[in-house]
Amino acid sequence: MKRSILAVIVGLVVWVLVVSLLNRGLRLGLTGYAAAEPAMTFTLGMKLARLIIGALSSIAAGAVTAMMTRPKTSVPWVLGGILLLAFIPGHLRIWDKFPVWYHLTFLVTLAPLVALGGWLTRSRPAHVSAPEAR
Repeated sequence: MKRSILAVIVGLVVWVLVVSLLNRGLRLGLTGYAAAEPAMTFTLGMKLARLIIGALSSIAAGAVTAMMTRPKTSVPWVLGGILLLAFIPGHLRIWDKFPVWYHLTFLVTLAPLVALGGWLTRSRPAHVSAPEAR
């Protein structure tokens, strides 16, 4: 149980770190993004980029969480549920700033993407042996 709780905490930290780093990349690399960010007046491309960094952050958090727990655990789903509960109030506050498809894409895919990250980690072979020397 302690390991699962720690895995969820680490997963939350990983999600925040990954999204923060990728968002900094958007600010530096996507023309106009930094200017649009304070008022949230994003172009379609900027919205899609934000959804992509959210997806990548979710997958990374799920992968790290799964690596810290036993195989065939539901801890990545728990992390995804916690993230979903954390993001719903924020999305309700900014509901009028984004189209419905944006909110639904982010919220509906959040937990499944975290679980996907966990599954991708679990689906790798645990040990791949080196070819024998001849």
